[in-house]
Amino acid sequence: MIDTAVPQRLPVGRVVATELKPATPHQFHFWTANETSIGIGAIVRVEDDATATGAAGRVVYGVVTDGFAYSDLATPLQDVVGAEGDPVKAVASPTVRQEIRLWTAAVLRQSPEEPLQPVPLGRVHVASDTDVAQALRMDAYLGGPEPTAIPIGLYTSGGLEAPVYVDADFLLGPEAAHLNISGVSGLATKTSAVEFLLASVFQHFPPHKGRIAAVCFNVKGPDLCFLDRPGVLDDDDRRRYARLSVTARPFERVRYYAPFKADGVNLNTLRTHPELVGDVEPLVWGLREVLDYAEVLLNRDDVDAKADAFIDFLADRVVDKEFEDGFGGVHRVVSFADLERLFRSIFDGLELAGRGDSWRTHHIATMRKVRNRLSNISTRCKGLVTDDGPSNDLPWGRFEDRAVYVIDVANVDPLGQDLVFARAVSQLREHLERRDLGVEAVVVFVDELNKYAPADGPETYVRKMLLDISERGRYLGLVLFGAEQFRSQMHRRVVGNAGTVVFGRMDADELATPGYHVLSPATKIKLATLPIGELMVRHPHFTQPIFVRFPRPAVLRGRDGVERYPPAADLPFEDAVARQLVRLDRRVRPNQVKDLIADRREEDVRRALAHTRQARPHDALAHFQKQLGGRVSLRPRSSRSPAVAALGARRSRCATTRRRARRITTRSTSRTRCASRADRSGECRMSRSWCCVCTTPNWCTDRCRAASP
Repeated sequence: MIDTAVPQRLPVGRVVATELKPATPHQFHFWTANETSIGIGAIVRVEDDATATGAAGRVVYGVVTDGFAYSDLATPLQDVVGAEGDPVKAVASPTVRQEIRLWTAAVLRQSPEEPLQPVPLGRVHVASDTDVAQALRMDAYLGGPEPTAIPIGLYTSGGLEAPVYVDADFLLGPEAAHLNISGVSGLATKTSAVEFLLASVFQHFPPHKGRIAAVCFNVKGPDLCFLDRPGVLDDDDRRRYARLSVTARPFERVRYYAPFKADGVNLNTLRTHPELVGDVEPLVWGLREVLDYAEVLLNRDDVDAKADAFIDFLADRVVDKEFEDGFGGVHRVVSFADLERLFRSIFDGLELAGRGDSWRTHHIATMRKVRNRLSNISTRCKGLVTDDGPSNDLPWGRFEDRAVYVIDVANVDPLGQDLVFARAVSQLREHLERRDLGVEAVVVFVDELNKYAPADGPETYVRKMLLDISERGRYLGLVLFGAEQFRSQMHRRVVGNAGTVVFGRMDADELATPGYHVLSPATKIKLATLPIGELMVRHPHFTQPIFVRFPRPAVLRGRDGVERYPPAADLPFEDAVARQLVRLDRRVRPNQVKDLIADRREEDVRRALAHTRQARPHDALAHFQKQLGGRVSLRPRSSRSPAVAALGARRSRCATTRRRARRITTRSTSRTRCASRADRSGECRMSRSWCCVCTTPNWCTDRCRAASP
């Protein structure tokens, strides 16, 4: 809130202009007393002598960019001779040297703005709240019938704390958009600044602009894992919140998403404390979700145009459609397992027909290469990509107003992070284009942006997507908040399209790069020594960068959250399954689940659990039991021609027998032997599992062993 009271102000200095240091329309110099509240980054108001007498005169606002101190000495040698080379005698000298403080200021605004003239010789005052608003042109969006001001921090100088606002039209679109923040790790408080700014945006987003949400990618540690938990604030922080008219509270609507670990039941996140893990939704994708972004996962040096054409053929003609393989088999491919069966049917058919060179204009070598790459995706991204079973995704089309969707990929390998980022942002763009996302604007926060949009390196799918968002996202309501340590190593088009640029504490080597040559030496020194919680902000309405201080975010910091809510150890398979079912239905008892899944294959249990999680039935346990009773599938089993089926029967039976043989229950003391021609060892040890002859979940009997070929 701007304090409109006009205080009684005494001048603190006066503009001075010489032949060597003249006053210009964009810069001026002024002197002050030795003891003054003026410093680098201070905003001042200059009034000419006509204004002091009450007449209409020129008023100039400026920000201090450099400072100097002068004495009446011509050379340092004069001072040394006067003190006879003894510093003690210099202190005791009866004559005090004359000294002045001279400051250089850059012009922020002139009133009237036309004609543009050099800064007049006049008195210099410390700026008030109203002066700060006038100097930064905030009066254009603070008032009016539809104000668009969003608090970003407090300008502090000389004991003054004046709120600084940015224009929502230039921060969130459509006039300009995007925010980029740079600074050294740990001292620039980049994540804290974004957390405060998101809270400010949610509370001050103009009502006429509609609804807004945020999607945050947690790419390191527990930084964003506790946004719904209150943090510790001191009195200074509360005073700053009140000054900025922002309520100090954690985010009210936070939705967490994280992939599974390799076991498929324990979530791959640090938010696994028993009090918090119930709020984390699994993020699991299947073939359809991954195939559209195969370019992100595949090795571009290995997959050529022919492979791209075959992948497009699979996506357009095969997946989710009734497809005939040309050998009498009809398939409906909806999962990686179905795709593997299709490939096996095609290869068997080609072998049986004696044609091993091509299939439907696609060479067999290209098909095998694509098969190998796609089959490895579910292995390399295990837990995120499901081999067979339903997927679980963000609520596309049902985004809530003022909600934060946190996607935790901190413990996911870089390949999986690229896939998550590419698909999530692409889906946001597509839904915003169709205007069916549920909100009109989305803020996407990405830390460590150097990784995704570096200045050099190969042209990746993710970098091309970021360039497209930075250049055209503002028209859709898709806004990028990016943070990185080294702005000089970012792609120029990504940082150049950011309407608002924020700098935290900077490294001296980074400040020596050409991108910072527009800053004065004093400003660079201040940037290199900024305290925690202070930032330098550039905004389209601000003629010059401004230093602001923001309060500590009202949410629990990542390190503090891990100490207060330590992550729980991974649960055994049975307990993890029971926990997920209990979360879906509080009436479920863990012992019921454990008895139900005893001696069941883990693949079947995971598949049934995924289907239950996707359906969210009223009776979760009954639905889970029904799905567990048979094979969970979204379509009937593919049909193959008799010839192809006969060719693959022996391989399939052999593989099935070996897989069943591995399911040995060590708790059982009784073991049986059954001979099978499909198993080349001639015998296999089996416990209470599926019988290899009668295919019933029972013990192998003498009758079955006798019937075994």
